[in-house]
Amino acid sequence: LKNVSKSYRLANGIEKKALNCVSLNFPDTGLVFVVGKSGSGKSTLLNIIGGLDKEDSGEVIVDGKSLKHFKNEDYDYYRNEYIGFVHQEANLIPDYNVYENIMIALKLKGMKISYEDCDKLLDYLSLNGLGNRNINELSGGEKMRVSIARALVKNPKILICDEPISALDVSIRAQIINLLNDLKNEFNLSIIFI
Repeated sequence: LKNVSKSYRLANGIEKKALNCVSLNFPDTGLVFVVGKSGSGKSTLLNIIGGLDKEDSGEVIVDGKSLKHFKNEDYDYYRNEYIGFVHQEANLIPDYNVYENIMIALKLKGMKISYEDCDKLLDYLSLNGLGNRNINELSGGEKMRVSIARALVKNPKILICDEPISALDVSIRAQIINLLNDLKNEFNLSIIFI
């Protein structure tokens, strides 16, 4: 990020600056924690990196390419090819089983994954044997790991984690952090976490 700024206009007409000339370099692989008070712009920062929002000024550069002049279809490609999202809510489709929730990420790209490859990913995330399980039969930690699997199946370069553990109990939080720490090396990822 080079001098990235972003403002929003509040309902009362006052302009709120979420980011003010932020410049950061992220590693190609690694786990980076972005910390700050509520309302300090952390989610705005992640949304801009993830192509969900656009900066007012400054520049985002990924793999030597600037996103500055991206059109909507460029952002679609960028989000599909480069970015994996894991949100505070697992955002799983309740009518789909675990396999279907993971495979939907590739269907959107016009690709398929074999059940065998999906099982390898599930095994890696300690979800072995849960492929056919309904989402409402999973614990909160299992749902979050399914959400991580759905993000990883696309083989992204950047995994954006927007408060994925805030709703989990303390022991599960530690498990998810340890898992993400292992994933950065196993999947050659840059993980940005708030």
